[in-house]
Amino acid sequence: MTEAQSRSWRRLLGPAILCFAALIATAPQIVRGNTCGHDFDFHLVSWFDALQNWHQGIVYPHWSPNSNFGAGEPRFIFYPPISWMLGAAFGAILRWNVAPLALTALFLALTGLATRALARRLMSEGPATLAGCAAIFSGYALFTAYERSDFGELTGGFWVPLILLLALRERNSATTLVRRAFDGSTALLALAIAGAWLSNAPLGVMTCYLLAGVALLLALLRRSWAPIVRSSTAVVLGLGITTFYWLPALVEQRWADMSQILNDPGYTIENNWLFARHADPALALHDAELLKASFIAVTMLAVTLIGLFLCWRRGKMRGQSDWWLPLAAIPIVVLLLQLPLSDFVWNTLPNLRFLQFPWRWLVVLQAPMGIFFAAAVWMNRKLRRTVVVSGSIALFLAATLVAGFNFFQTCDDEDAVWAMVDTYRTGAGFVGTDEYEPPYADNTQLAANLPFACFTTSPTTSLGQGSAGGDLEWSADQHSCEATFSSAPTLGLPPAEHLRVNATAAHSGALILRLRNYPAWQVRLNGILQTSLPHRNDGLIAIPVSQGSITVTADWATTSDVRLSRWISLLALALLIATLFVERKPSAAHLS
Repeated sequence: MTEAQSRSWRRLLGPAILCFAALIATAPQIVRGNTCGHDFDFHLVSWFDALQNWHQGIVYPHWSPNSNFGAGEPRFIFYPPISWMLGAAFGAILRWNVAPLALTALFLALTGLATRALARRLMSEGPATLAGCAAIFSGYALFTAYERSDFGELTGGFWVPLILLLALRERNSATTLVRRAFDGSTALLALAIAGAWLSNAPLGVMTCYLLAGVALLLALLRRSWAPIVRSSTAVVLGLGITTFYWLPALVEQRWADMSQILNDPGYTIENNWLFARHADPALALHDAELLKASFIAVTMLAVTLIGLFLCWRRGKMRGQSDWWLPLAAIPIVVLLLQLPLSDFVWNTLPNLRFLQFPWRWLVVLQAPMGIFFAAAVWMNRKLRRTVVVSGSIALFLAATLVAGFNFFQTCDDEDAVWAMVDTYRTGAGFVGTDEYEPPYADNTQLAANLPFACFTTSPTTSLGQGSAGGDLEWSADQHSCEATFSSAPTLGLPPAEHLRVNATAAHSGALILRLRNYPAWQVRLNGILQTSLPHRNDGLIAIPVSQGSITVTADWATTSDVRLSRWISLLALALLIATLFVERKPSAAHLS
């Protein structure tokens, strides 16, 4: 093997190790089956519905038709698309029980690779690969994958180090402000910001604040406005590109009960400080999860700060201080944000309370922790290096065992993947999400097993019965419907967003659809648009009808905010392409 071939193989060895590490990190799921973390059902149903929409010709769906027992909800308007699109794509290619494993392994591998890419600017391939492994096996990454099954936030493991890498690097240090700012990193940084927002909204908020802090610190260290110009441009372009998602989600919040996110006692900043405990028995499960998150936070912060101290004592931070110092500031800020003394910050900075949990900032800590850990323990002597690597492997395997036993969430019979697949195929539907219900409605008032259309004497007729404290269910022997009708797709249009019912009314009354009311639905009775429909406690669409044959159609309409958001995204995309052209010719300094 030539020297060039040897170097090529060595360059591939690090990424191969990280991919294998990601596979090891998912081994408990491979052995025990899927972990049904807190958000597992939500994500799996999203994948089902996204794939169903694709099969019906809807590339970017808005409506989740199987939520709320088939009444649907506007889930895809409010939840960013990357995770549910990837999940649907994996589900189309792989078996449904394999898709979550593959997605978890992919995101963990990308976490390691992105951390390694950032670390390579500060250290050689060996410790950089170790840093990537440390990020993969960090407690928070495994906690997110196993305990929470939050695939959207799991992407932060690779978006954050990419954003740090693109924000910190400087390829034109001895030239004009414009060339320093637009040195080939700005357009890529904008895409990374866009990726974070399209993966998870809290992650988008965190990365914007992270980038702002790093840019200000870099401007002071380098005595240049270039970092601020680059970061500001990237944020504007990144948010502009993603306007098609966040603008409708922002504007249409008034059409859903989104306030539940911030009003629930377990989901407020004040109830999630480090090691907080509550007397309310209703928060017992919340306290148990918070305790785990707190131990993870203390462990990660301790590893990072000890590694930072050792690096400083050994003089490893003397060079490239404009890289080391921003990374060193991250654990200090993250620590302060876990404590009540930061309450003023949470209440002052816009949208910061939207994060709900201070420990969400641990996703920002993963890459710095991996880098400081690797820099602190790596030894140049072969024997000592072997001991370090062996000890790290044992530590990573221990972290995997902790995830496999302490974070792993065993699936109930109804939550198992194949049970959910069977439920999906029957069309029975799944429970809905409280914050996506109409503001005047209550999900607990919505019955399961409803027919698609129910003819009653009154639009306020209650549908479904249940035992005390039990869920409501409808059946024909309850006689709440005088007649029932099935749906049929409008000719040439997919049924997920274009529905049609042909019915005959024996007398004046109301036709209640198994369809949640939402202003984007245009409901027509015999071709006449219905602009004022009665409210129901279960949030279903009810249409007053007269005696005789009737045809009811419900068509999803493109609202004005959606049209505006698309134009803004197209404009931002054009500006991004223009930025790429500005940065397309690297100067000689780029090659240094």
